[in-house]
Amino acid sequence: MPTFVPAEAHGDERGALLAFLEAQRGGVRRAALGLTDEQSRQRPSASELSVGGLIKHVAEVEQRWVGMVQGREPAIPRDQGTWHLSFQLQDGETVAGMLAFWDEVAVATEEFVRSVPSLDDTFALPEAPWYPKDARQSMRWLLLHLIEETARHAGHADVVRESLDGATAFELVDRERAARQG
Repeated sequence: MPTFVPAEAHGDERGALLAFLEAQRGGVRRAALGLTDEQSRQRPSASELSVGGLIKHVAEVEQRWVGMVQGREPAIPRDQGTWHLSFQLQDGETVAGMLAFWDEVAVATEEFVRSVPSLDDTFALPEAPWYPKDARQSMRWLLLHLIEETARHAGHADVVRESLDGATAFELVDRERAARQG
């Protein structure tokens, strides 16, 4: 990742993990910088991935995980028949709308993480063939999993964006910095 994540305050593990999660979110967000909605829907590689679809997916997944840990039903129900829709902007959905949705999800994630008494607190993983039976994980694991998931898709978004117009992650970081300064 071509950005620097500043050190947390001494001993602020939550702050450090949240900062790394936000840095990975930034990588995905930057992939959309300057794209039209039409460009953000394009799938320029052999995969079905688009920049807009990746933004939608990571926002939904983050919301789903935090909600599950809180014992809430998914805000956006998905099953095997609809999972692919989490990777596609549908009619009426825009990158701007997905980014705004993700901003709300990010605020809710941070509020939740800062509210739990300890990162050692645990939650039950959902029943799935890839999880051990009756598995429990810590809040720390949740944050690391969200970082992992977002970072994986930030890399996908880099490749999709570069395939669209040649813009690399380093160039997009420079554009973002210039826009903030200008």
